[in-house]
This record gives sequence, C-alpha cells and structure tokens, in this order.
Amino acid sequence: MSPPEAKLVCRNIWKLFGQGAHEFLEKTGGNPTLEQISTEGLVSAARNVSLSVNEGEIFVIMGLSGSGKSTLVRCLSRLVEPTAGEILFHGENLLAADEKRMIEIRRHKMGMVFQHFALLPHMTVLANVAFPLEVQGVDRATREDRARKMISLVGLTGREDSYPRQLSGGQQQRVGIARSLAVEPELWFLDEPFSALDPLIRREMQDEFIRLQSVLRKTIVFITHDFDEAIRLADRIAIMKDGEIVQAGTPEDIVLNPATEYVEEFTRAVPRAKVVRAGSVMTRDDGDAPEAAVSARATIAEAAPLFLQGAERLRVTGESGETIGVLRRDDVIELMMRG
Repeated sequence: MSPPEAKLVCRNIWKLFGQGAHEFLEKTGGNPTLEQISTEGLVSAARNVSLSVNEGEIFVIMGLSGSGKSTLVRCLSRLVEPTAGEILFHGENLLAADEKRMIEIRRHKMGMVFQHFALLPHMTVLANVAFPLEVQGVDRATREDRARKMISLVGLTGREDSYPRQLSGGQQQRVGIARSLAVEPELWFLDEPFSALDPLIRREMQDEFIRLQSVLRKTIVFITHDFDEAIRLADRIAIMKDGEIVQAGTPEDIVLNPATEYVEEFTRAVPRAKVVRAGSVMTRDDGDAPEAAVSARATIAEAAPLFLQGAERLRVTGESGETIGVLRRDDVIELMMRG
C-alpha cells in the first residue's frame, strides 16, 4: 500500500513577535534557544515546527494555553505571517504567494472555524451560511441552494430564517461549521471550536463532527487543549510546548510511548482503554469468528460493553466490513489491568 499523500507540509516554521525578529534569526543561525529569544526581548510562538497533514486525516495540534498552537494554525493559513520557514499546500509554497493569491486560496480552498462563532447578528442562518459564497460573487440562487444543503448536513433544517440570537450555543456553532463548509474547502482549520460550549453540548458536537467527517472526508487541522477531545477525534496528534512540537503520532503511540517527561505527565491520567484500538489488540481469525463484531478503529472502551453482555470473543472488521481478526475478552482484561 502506498503511503498517504501529504496535502499540507510545513518545514522549519518560526514565529517570533518583536522588532528585528528576522535579523535575530539570521544572526543566531536560524535556531536560537529560548534563553536567547528571551534575552533579545522577543516572544516565541512557533519554534522550528515541521509537520505534514495527510489527505483526508484529522490532524490535532494540542497543548496548554500559551503553547503556540493557535498561532501556528494561523501561520499555516497566513493569517499570521511566519518569521521564517516553508509552507506547502499541494506543493505550492504559500509563503511565496502574494496577498491576492492568498485571498483566492482562503476563499476557495480553505475553511475556518474558531472558538467564537462570529456569526453576523443581522443575518439569518441562511444568509450567514451563504455569506462566503456571496463574497466569492456566486449568484443568489446557487449560493442559497448550497447553503441549504450545508444547513441540512449539520442538522438545522427548519432554522434557515432564524437569527443567531434565537439559537443555542451548539446551534450557533453548527451554523459556523456550515458556513465554513459552504465553500467546499479542501483544507479545514478548526481552532478550539467547541471549547466555549458546556460539556454535554460539546460531546454532542464532537459526535456531529465525527459524523460529518465520515461523510465528507476532509483534510482537517484541529486545535484543542483537551486531551480527551484530541484522542476521540484525531488520526494523529502533535503536542506543543513552548512553541515547538515535542511529539507527534497516533493517540496510541503518544499514550503508550511518550517521548518526553512532559508528554508522559500530559497523558498520565488517560486510561489505555480510551486510546488503544481493537485492531491493535486483536489476534488472527481462527476460522470460527463470532457474530458480534466491532470495527478495528473502535477503542477498547467502546468494545467493552459487548463483553459485559456475555461475549468472550468479538469479530474485528475492516473498513469494508470484512473480518480481519478476533478480539478476545482475556486480552482486553489484561490490557485494562496494565493501564
């Protein structure tokens, strides 16, 4: 199987705030220490960041407040100008693009959702969702037709003529998601989109996000400070500290094999059953697979209720529903006792 195609690649991205940042980077050979940056009176937000985001994956960037994750995602879309580095989108270096080209890319190829919904209060739901298409110059009939489809996709059919003040927080965030999807973006940036919601609505929006991704298969960069949210949504996670990525990998990799003491502390309280997937614990199909089945992508925590119902073994299925192995109750118990 060929490796997945990288849609977005960034190499050696630096973002330093303060006067003379470019000259300082050159003077220090392009790799200054935190102490040197502080002594110069500069503030570092991104330090020598390199990463790639593959076609159709959810890539989560996480870290504590002040770690640089939100600044980094704004650098990736050039809403904030990096101090140095290279950002490739479909092989095109975005840092070499002029402002006109970047506006075109953002309008037609990127979608963005932020923590604050930023809906236009004087516009209806339909008008809010259609607004990016209006900016593009799309005719009214076409943009409203596409807006209605996006509103239906996020489960708000019937609220097209409502105003933001008439919606709950979760409904407003759904409008924000529909609006960002209206331009049919290739690359979708979400910066802590659910953090302002209460826990129950937040969980509901995570479920909705997972459902949308199963339908749309977008390439997504998702920012959060919540590790539970990260492991629930991510195909891969990058953990940031002081502006640099200290580890990147699958949720399983990061929880089971932390690369630094910081990552170990960060993941200490995460139960293994919430991140280890059935496909990692299954054994080979012995030819007598049971009827009860679980997806290879399901976590052990999601599979556990089936064992509580009396099953000793579960059939593990691949993406097309084919049987690829067997998950045994004793193996699950051993894993949970270790974790």
